[in-house]
Parts: sequence; structure tokens; C-alpha cells
Amino acid sequence: MMKKLLLYISALLYISNSCSKSTLKQPAVHKTGVQLIVLGNVQDAGSPQIGCQKKCCEKLWREPDLKRKIISIGVMDHRLQKNYIFDASPDITYQLQMLQQNNKTSGTVDGVFITHAHIGHYTGLMYLGKEAMSSKNVPVYAMPKFASFLENNGPWSQLISLKNITVKKMENEKPVVLSPSLKITPIQVPHRDEFSETVGYVIEGPEKKALFIPDIDKWKKWKYNIVDFVKKVDYAFLDATFYNADEIGNRDISTIPHPLVEESMELFKDLKPEEKKRVYFIHFNHTNNLLIPDSPESKTVLKNGYHIARMGDIVEL
Repeated sequence: MMKKLLLYISALLYISNSCSKSTLKQPAVHKTGVQLIVLGNVQDAGSPQIGCQKKCCEKLWREPDLKRKIISIGVMDHRLQKNYIFDASPDITYQLQMLQQNNKTSGTVDGVFITHAHIGHYTGLMYLGKEAMSSKNVPVYAMPKFASFLENNGPWSQLISLKNITVKKMENEKPVVLSPSLKITPIQVPHRDEFSETVGYVIEGPEKKALFIPDIDKWKKWKYNIVDFVKKVDYAFLDATFYNADEIGNRDISTIPHPLVEESMELFKDLKPEEKKRVYFIHFNHTNNLLIPDSPESKTVLKNGYHIARMGDIVEL
């Protein structure tokens, strides 16, 4: 028991010291004053995943990897001392702390942008309620169907009635201007929309743009050509739930039609090397070996010229 406790404390210290640093080369000075940080890269149910006793999770039950947080990115406006979170994951407690440490701020978040109403992307909002942070009027940016879902279903409606959050309704492809240096545009994508629309975001800083699409059905179902879209942005954080179909086992692949990483790499193969570097794969299922930095799959992705989004990575906008 004492050995496990010491290992856990050591891991927490490691996270505190290392995860605030980017695994990418960081600028000595914030050139534009606006940065994007990866706060989590795991699919909604986390890693290890509940009920999983397979090899991918077996060791993690004994030795948790505290760098495996559920999908979220943050945007830091250093000059205005503002922080924004994209997707409120169940790991928001740690992710908000990480965001604040990197931007030398405290208090609550200045805005939350939700992609859709699946568990890993919005349930972190509960921690803004009276049982936890008891925040005051945190802006939550939502598409119309999702805004209605929040307003008419508990416990989310209580967040609104107690003024923990304020719902800000968005329109598809209509920019939300947060400051002269930061503009956010939601873009609807095809996905399971039981309780809300599903959107990706174009995040535009003073000099560079990032595309964030953590969940989508096959690229061919989208009205836009993802290859052309990658060419128009500086960074593209894209759905990489499964590396290939072997992970899915006996499940019907048509019920979980995420673009496979192998499919995406084939689709992007004719991009120029400088364009391939814009692609950051993110949102990994617990079975996806891209979660393991030295796995053959990770090495293949990097060899082919793409990035793998890791917790703590920072890019300049």
C-alpha cells in the first residue's frame, strides 16, 4: 500500500512539473499572445476504460497514467489574461488547473465551447455547479439544439437557474468574436446527434488558425473536403478514435463510423510535407496504440509526417 501511495504522489508531482510544458518547442516570448494547449487526448470514456480487462487497460488499473485525460483543448490569451476551454470533459478539474498554470491566472474559466452532447465533451459542466466550483455566469457557447437541451434538462438547467453558467447561443459558421485577437467559428459536422448538433471549431488567433474536430463520421460524409480544409489552416486537430478496424473486434463498424487513422493518412498522403505537419491526431479510444508514444503505430504516424497530440502540447496562434 505504501509503495502504491508513493508511486501516486510521484506521478502527481511529475504531472505538475511536466504537463505545463509543451512537448513541442515553445517560443521564448509569446509572439502573438494567444496560444492553444492540449488538455486531453483520450476518447470520452477515458483510459483505462470502465469494465475493460484487456491488455490495453490491464496494467493501467495497477499503475494509472495520469497524463491520460479525456479530450479537451484550451486557448490562452496571455495579454488579456483570458482562458477558454473547448469541451468540458470529466477531467475538467485538472484541465482548468493546467490552463491557469500556463497562463498565470486563477479563478474560473472565461468561456466554454462545446462540440456536442456526448459524455466526454460536456459533462464536466457539472463541476461548475454548487456542489463544486459554484461559478458565476460562466459563458457556455452552444448551438441551438444543445442550448435547448441544457435549458430543459436537469441537472444542467440548475446550472442556468443558479447562474453558474450563461448559455450563449451560436449559429452554424457564424464567428464568435471574443477579442480583436481571437475569433471562434463553429462548423457542423456529421455525427450521432441524439441530444445536440455536433460541431468542430475554427479557432483564429492574430496570425494563425486551428481546426478542432474531435468527433466526426467518415470524412466523405462532410460537406467540406477535409484535405482542402487542412491546407487552409495552420493546425488541424482531428478525430483519431481508432487506428484501424482491428481494434473494433466483433462490433459492427457501421455503428461507430469514425475515420480510421489509417484511412486519414491515406487520404492525406498527397499533401506536401509542410501541410502534413499541420495534422494533429487526437481523441484516442482506450484501444488505440497512439496513446503509447513508443508504439509501432505512433512511430508510423510520425514517420509519415503527422503529429500526435499529447497532453501539454502548445502551439502559437
